[in-house]
Amino acid sequence: MAAPALSLHALPGIPLVEPGDDLAGLLGAALEESGLGLQDGDVLVVAQKIVSKAEGRYLAFADVTPSPEAIEIAARLRKDPRHVEAVLGESSEIVREGPHVLVVAHKLGFVMANAGVDESNIDHEAGARVLLLPRDPDRSAAELKSRLDARFGASAGIVINDSFGRPWRNGVVGVAIGAAGVPSLVDMVGAPDLFGRAMRVTEIAVADELASAASLLMGQGDEGLPAVLVRGYRRAAPERPAAALIRPRERDMFR
Repeated sequence: MAAPALSLHALPGIPLVEPGDDLAGLLGAALEESGLGLQDGDVLVVAQKIVSKAEGRYLAFADVTPSPEAIEIAARLRKDPRHVEAVLGESSEIVREGPHVLVVAHKLGFVMANAGVDESNIDHEAGARVLLLPRDPDRSAAELKSRLDARFGASAGIVINDSFGRPWRNGVVGVAIGAAGVPSLVDMVGAPDLFGRAMRVTEIAVADELASAASLLMGQGDEGLPAVLVRGYRRAAPERPAAALIRPRERDMFR
């Protein structure tokens, strides 16, 4: 049996995305122009920013009035009160505070820095603004999958990735905030290890691993490569959305 292999291909030529753009159309054109197309079992990893941009998830600071709570927190954290207000508006709970950062529980369930409210890699010529996460990343992924599957006559997976920090570790890695057509979380409990011992707690965050691998090609700065095709991944479990990766609060040892 041949050893498994995985290939990753950044898609060049994707233009800057604006609100209302046909993102599935742009991605489909990039897949065709690259000569890769889309095959059964492929996974297309798409940066959260271009999904949010296409969905018009901008918030202009001119439309933000900081609350007394936001002003108080901003003074402690040395942040713009308007940015803090935007974070609070996207959050259900403040988990931790630190210099320039709020770790919060996003309304979608993610525990993350600043609720994903971001000022980087967006145009500020029209005034100061931030970009928010998609309203429903799993639904966004499902819609992209439906459009691209139909265009290429294939059954592919979609992962929407973002950059998260992690407890115990420095630096950020790509994680999945939306997914369709992939087993985002694979339960290995009860499966045997090499010596026949049944595993007791192991779950594999497949969608996060795909997102992280793609992030190596996407980069974090001015690379301009917001989509990566992953070819060769062998699906071995039922499809599950990225929401399956969110740990329930009662099992979260950091809250």
